[in-house]
Amino acid sequence: MTPSTARGATRALLFAVTLCWSLVVSAQIAVPPLTGHVIDQTGTLTVEQKSSLEQSLTAFEARKGSQLAVLMIPSSAPEAIEPYALRVAEQWKLGRKKVDDGAILVIAKDDRTLRIEVGYGLEGALNDATSKRIISETILPRFKQQDFYGGINAGVGQIISVIDGEPLPAPSEKPTGNIGDLRQYAPIVFILAIVVGGVLRATLGRVPGALVTGGAVAVLAWFVAGAVSVALLAGVMALFVTLLGGGMRGHGLGGYYGGGRGGGGFSGGGGGFGGGGASGRW
Repeated sequence: MTPSTARGATRALLFAVTLCWSLVVSAQIAVPPLTGHVIDQTGTLTVEQKSSLEQSLTAFEARKGSQLAVLMIPSSAPEAIEPYALRVAEQWKLGRKKVDDGAILVIAKDDRTLRIEVGYGLEGALNDATSKRIISETILPRFKQQDFYGGINAGVGQIISVIDGEPLPAPSEKPTGNIGDLRQYAPIVFILAIVVGGVLRATLGRVPGALVTGGAVAVLAWFVAGAVSVALLAGVMALFVTLLGGGMRGHGLGGYYGGGRGGGGFSGGGGGFGGGGASGRW
């Protein structure tokens, strides 16, 4: 074989490998955006079941600081559950940065497979063997009876119990003061600003009325949300609504806040994953 022929063969091989790799990557299913602690793309869980799980996981995060999420998809094909779950973990980045205390329960319902993906910081307590036991002894028996909510709820409870035994840094107050909280209370702020602000504006004048309204709403928001950042934002919002004298009413909340919470109320904290965890099949 001449040198030119060898170079041509090498280029052809590289092209073939690149083409095959691009086809594999393009065939991978997309990782869904992180919009909450519980994402069910199969329609298996009822609204009440999702809400119950969401409340439990939100309370756990507020108390412990760790982030735990549940993802239910029809299938991970063409990937096995392990590489898909790791892709999800790397994109969502659950857990606190440099603490790496995130975990994900991924269920591919039609494939009849599931996996617990564990962040670096939890691999001591929620190790591969412990994760496997939770799957085999707690989740799978219920899944085999088509009790998916029961399996998820019991499995999440076991995972939380294990993580609770791990000494981790105390949770910071940052998660309670984000823009998602302001979106939650935005309708109340607007109603107070329009009703109370209108009365105070007529009584005290435009600027004094707006200042008093903004201060009152800020104090109320601080008592309700318990976060200074939310209180300040609510106060500023009420101030401007009162100053404009109701001119923003026609826009509604959607024009200013993208139609509600959307996916802005929950996000990963920058945690790292390295493939630790366990998988199962029913």
